[in-house]
Amino acid sequence: DMSESHKTTLQRLLRIALPMVVSQASDSMMMFVDRVFLSRVGELQLSASMAGGLTMFMLSSLFIGTVGYVTAIVAQYYGAKRYPQCGEAAFQSILIALLCYPILLALSPLVRYFFVLAGHAPRQIELGYLYFQTLIFGSVFLIVRNALAGFFLGIGRTTVVMLANLAGMLINIPANYVLIFGKLGFPALGLKGAAIGTILGNAAIFFILLLFYLRGANRTKFKTDRCLRFRPQIMRRLLRFGIPAGFEMFLSVTAFNLFVQFMHSYGTDVAAAVTITFNWDIVAFIPMLGMSYATTALVGQNIGAGNREEARRSTYVALRVTWVYSGAMVLLFLSATRYLVGAFASGFGAGAENIASLAIVLLRLAALYTLADSAQLVFTGALRGAGDTRWVMRVSIGLHWLFSGIAIYLIRYVQADPVAVWLVFIAFVMVLGIVMFLRFRGGKWQRIELIQPEGD
Repeated sequence: DMSESHKTTLQRLLRIALPMVVSQASDSMMMFVDRVFLSRVGELQLSASMAGGLTMFMLSSLFIGTVGYVTAIVAQYYGAKRYPQCGEAAFQSILIALLCYPILLALSPLVRYFFVLAGHAPRQIELGYLYFQTLIFGSVFLIVRNALAGFFLGIGRTTVVMLANLAGMLINIPANYVLIFGKLGFPALGLKGAAIGTILGNAAIFFILLLFYLRGANRTKFKTDRCLRFRPQIMRRLLRFGIPAGFEMFLSVTAFNLFVQFMHSYGTDVAAAVTITFNWDIVAFIPMLGMSYATTALVGQNIGAGNREEARRSTYVALRVTWVYSGAMVLLFLSATRYLVGAFASGFGAGAENIASLAIVLLRLAALYTLADSAQLVFTGALRGAGDTRWVMRVSIGLHWLFSGIAIYLIRYVQADPVAVWLVFIAFVMVLGIVMFLRFRGGKWQRIELIQPEGD
């Protein structure tokens, strides 16, 4: 019976997805509150946190993408009921995460030049780099935390990830408050305090996940205590499929970051309006990211169990669920724009009128691409779960850089109106959504062998 199987698919999906959506939401909540606090310190601090934070994420995304690909591999082993391999794959990804940390530290001095290149004011460079430098020291927690979360996501135990993230949020927000404004006898560290609070939150999440990973139940089923050794075969698979996923994430985030930094070169008012718009865009985007991860896990588990038809169905069920959420966000962006923008602009003082009126236009237009964005997330999630990472990498990077190039040309040489550049951004997201849908519908992903056969 078709509707029965739809119901079970929906239940499985929600069981994996809802905790992921909540954990993604708690992540964005941390960022959101962080920025609201900083907007009370000043708009320069707010913009610097966006520049420094996004650049930090950009650099670590190469490693987060590679390490996080363990989800698809663990999911397929789990679907094939080869449980010890799940634990082994997780450990390989923890190894990669630890090796990445020194590389990140070595790259960090280059970031100052990146800000100079993007044409920021000297004071903005100083603040952005301070925030970035503090964050990068704690980046090891962020990356290893993603490796462990990938394991729990692959086996469908996403409640663990959710609990860890909520705990991280409960540590991060009070710590930020205390360190930014200097309460309880601490000095007021401002921007640096915000970065330290974020590191504390990530460290807490990491330690909680580690405790769960080494707990009794996982020790017996997945042999998590005995699989702590180098397994070249699984490592090769993880790198072969994970590196394209990491590069895709890194180069896409980089292109997007370039776009944002060049939007900032219009001046403080436009920078503030763009930051406000993306702060709300994140509210729409991050929960859908949780859905994307869940789709990867579900497709992976179904393929591991040899059921490709169910993999296909679960993707379309995921799309419907995501569209319900993003549809609600569209209505919110269109109907409550003034209130949403006012939540940030109220702290700005002089120039607040200009900032608010531009942000209102940008946010209303952002409603146009929300549905396409969620489709893009669900389909790339599905293609990743099947191991179609190279194609996704090539197309996603190609489109991102094409768009970024057009945007930079319009900003630098045509001196186009910010709204015109924003419309180009919206068109780009729509194209991305359509292309990923067509690739999924074409079905080439059904012929990819991600995990080696049993006897291997």
